[in-house]
Amino acid sequence: MKFARLGDGGTVVLAERSAPVAGEGEIVVTLAACGVCGTDLEKLRGNYRTAGVLGHEAVGRIEALGPGVTEWAVGDRVFAHHHVSCGTCAVCRRGDPTFCPTYSRTNLDPGGFAESFRVPQENVRRGAVLRLDPAIGWEVGALLEPAGCALTALHRVGLPPHSSVFVLGLGPVGLLYARLAKALGAAWVGGSEIAPRRRAAAERGGIDAVVDPRTPGALRAAVDRATEGGGVDLAVVATGHPAVVRDAVGLVRRGGTVNLFGLPEAGSRLDADLQELYLRGVRLIPSYATIEADIAEVQRLAVAGRLPLADLVTASRPLAEVAEAFRLAGRPDEAVKVIVTGAAY
Repeated sequence: MKFARLGDGGTVVLAERSAPVAGEGEIVVTLAACGVCGTDLEKLRGNYRTAGVLGHEAVGRIEALGPGVTEWAVGDRVFAHHHVSCGTCAVCRRGDPTFCPTYSRTNLDPGGFAESFRVPQENVRRGAVLRLDPAIGWEVGALLEPAGCALTALHRVGLPPHSSVFVLGLGPVGLLYARLAKALGAAWVGGSEIAPRRRAAAERGGIDAVVDPRTPGALRAAVDRATEGGGVDLAVVATGHPAVVRDAVGLVRRGGTVNLFGLPEAGSRLDADLQELYLRGVRLIPSYATIEADIAEVQRLAVAGRLPLADLVTASRPLAEVAEAFRLAGRPDEAVKVIVTGAAY
């Protein structure tokens, strides 16, 4: 069986291994589609402090059931979440399941970029396998996990009715965040992005103001027009560049919130005037990953037509061309969201 793994010198390569077998309580899924996430790209760059498993936005058809699995059938169309929390530790009981110490220990085997992958017993048992609605195509299915990350973040920071939101970095997940904020009732959503293709996707998705951050004063001017100079309720750092945090702090109102959402560069440091944060009451809240309930809610929003997703997938490549898919995903001037497809597609 073919699967993608990290190669030498920051590359992704196809390798061979034996096909996965469904053990007790497990399932095996034939790949239909898996999105290339920004964290996958960071793993190639050596900038992500996790195991080097590639692919976690995978959807497909169940090809095998292990002993004891009764709620699923071969052929079912599913999304399989790669991580689950334990549900019992102090972190989980406090309501922070994505920060559970065991959350990242569960994973798809050998990852989402594989002809087939095994879903561990713990993931199956804890409800991390989601049945895809008939209205959800494979492309949209591959966007459920990153959209779920945005929804988990919005739940974590809180989004009062009629809020104003500014998203710094309109890559795929920033675009999902902006569209979700609109779908959940934000009165005004703006964003900044260098790549013209991604700015166009933001405008197409109904974002109220989209600016190029390289234009001097553009961010401040957009926010001031929308808030009469008061600042937005929520500024979202949807990129890993440390300097963007400073920009976000300057855009929020007194008592506003900055959501640290994009993966920061390894070793980066916060550059902000702490006394300003203190005196203005600005909250800095990190968010990480997502949970099964939020992925299911994203699917419901998409099925209801409240969250447009399909247009964000602008390129697809078969598993045999996974290296080209990664190249495209790293070129925002050429693509918005890139997916890798498999035999079930």
